[in-house]
Amino acid sequence: MDAQVAKLKEWVGQSDNIVFFGGAGVSTESGIPDFRSVDGLYNQKYKYPPETIISRSFFDANPEEFYRFYKDKMLALDAQPNAAHRKLAEWERMGKLRAVVTQNIDGLHQDAGSKEVLELHGSVRRNFCQRCRRPFDARYMKDAPGVPKCPCGGVIKPDVVLYEECLDEATIQKSVDYIAKADMLIVGGTSLVVYPAAGLINYYRGHKLVLVNKTATPADSRADLVVHGSIGEIFAQL
Repeated sequence: MDAQVAKLKEWVGQSDNIVFFGGAGVSTESGIPDFRSVDGLYNQKYKYPPETIISRSFFDANPEEFYRFYKDKMLALDAQPNAAHRKLAEWERMGKLRAVVTQNIDGLHQDAGSKEVLELHGSVRRNFCQRCRRPFDARYMKDAPGVPKCPCGGVIKPDVVLYEECLDEATIQKSVDYIAKADMLIVGGTSLVVYPAAGLINYYRGHKLVLVNKTATPADSRADLVVHGSIGEIFAQL
């Protein structure tokens, strides 16, 4: 075990108010593609750029094209939690971790057993008819032909935050509260370039800011500990 991982393990052992803030890198190791890496969705070829397709105006104007992309690239219903998801759930059961704040929409933290999960960008697991608000699960969305419709005739929309939409204020405030009170903040699997989510780490007031990521981030210089590598492999050692 290298010195950085050993220090991380030591700090986890000493802490009982940990908050984890995670991004796409936590899910890529479960086989879910991210948006900005070399192999991510932004670097693949489509009729429209992915960032255009997953915007609210595009959803409203071109639901057929939106759902062709969404079902193919964003509904990874067979993905399973990896070592990072499982370790975070274990820490919560032990009373060490208070909350997971995530930019991911896949629900894998809950599958691993985490209870207090704040989903900044929503979840593919929740879907609602825009006309009558009837809920539908992700499997219904995956299996529905074309544009998923409610029996009432309304178009169903995933409860995910699209471009041009605002984040949920209550979720942001709860995340800020957890981060501000944490004695240890572990930031993992995120490049910290997507705002406003990336700005949440500015609310941390402690002295155990840990960044775990394969590549450098804009916040590395202000972290108390930086561990570069696969988050699943690193967490498996803790």
